[in-house]
Amino acid sequence: MTKDEEKGYIERVLAGDESAYEPLVTENQTKVYRLALRILENEADAEDAAQEAFLKAYTSLADFRGDSRFSVWLYRLTNNICIDMLRKNTRAVIVSLQTEDDDGEETEIAIPDERYSPERLAERAADRDAVRTALAALPDDCREILALRESAGLSYDEIAAALSLEVGTVKSRLNRARKKLCIALLKSGNFSDRFPSKQGKGCEA
Repeated sequence: MTKDEEKGYIERVLAGDESAYEPLVTENQTKVYRLALRILENEADAEDAAQEAFLKAYTSLADFRGDSRFSVWLYRLTNNICIDMLRKNTRAVIVSLQTEDDDGEETEIAIPDERYSPERLAERAADRDAVRTALAALPDDCREILALRESAGLSYDEIAAALSLEVGTVKSRLNRARKKLCIALLKSGNFSDRFPSKQGKGCEA
């Protein structure tokens, strides 16, 4: 669906044609659910979050300015709803733990996947708890931009449109958020033994 097509459906909804909202839901429901599932890691919670996001988008449609794609605006609503749910139920959140060192080279903390042994899976569960705790301590803007980039997979341009920021600001804020998360994890002692000195440097403030 193009941006002009989205605009056409939105105009029809605002004019009183409630049925015109259905194509917008159909177009975005899978992506919204997947975003919520990646953040909340619980199918029932993800379904609730997706339903709430579409309801909130519908009731707030008059506030949509059209500066970005409707889908991008919807992702931001979904992200905010998921963050509120996490505050209430403290479920785990997973993001890509990448950061950049002073030379601009990306480094990453690797979290093991489910193909490993039960011992590694237990370690993975501990890692997820550590990430959840570290994320909970981050400012809201850091959690938001990490979710939009790492969970929703939005481009820098899309994030800039969604948050009304310059692309350069998005990049610097994202890098700062990754570093804050990395530092929090190192201070917790959960990942220090998996960091070479070069990666540790990348997490310095």
